Amino acid sequence: MIDSDGFRANVGIILCNEEGRVFWGRRIGQNAWQFPQGGIKRNESAEDALFRELHEEVGLHPEHVQLIGATSGWLRYHLPRHLVRRHQRPVCVGQKQQWFLLRLTGGEGVVRLDRSDTPEFDDWRWVDYWRPAREVVFFKRHVYRKALRELEPLLFPDAAAKTPGAARS
Repeated sequence: MIDSDGFRANVGIILCNEEGRVFWGRRIGQNAWQFPQGGIKRNESAEDALFRELHEEVGLHPEHVQLIGATSGWLRYHLPRHLVRRHQRPVCVGQKQQWFLLRLTGGEGVVRLDRSDTPEFDDWRWVDYWRPAREVVFFKRHVYRKALRELEPLLFPDAAAKTPGAARS
């Protein structure tokens, strides 16, 4: 669903383990890494989209995770000009995302990247909490920083003292 401003409604998923490290997935056939994310379908709630995307991209069901929290509103990013498909209607200029923080409650063995006919990822790893904000494709970095900053206190209650200064900018 694309809104009147040209932003596609989307969910972003920050999946962590017991140590507070986060799931970092490599996009299939690319050397590009990101968090799981996906579009919200018409008549679908953000939470419904979260669990659908979590299963499609990572193979997890609601019983495999604990929902810790979500961002309070939409976080937006614009696509670079060369990625905007101007011939499509409506034109999508970027994404607006609600981000969710989840904790994997079972073992890693339940993570499956092959649950969809068109897998999103071909590899994954656990990484330090702030690493994705430095490594994701450039046009998503500010949204990653905002989401991680907003959700950080839910995972690390005394986070202000732990967060690297460069990652918080």
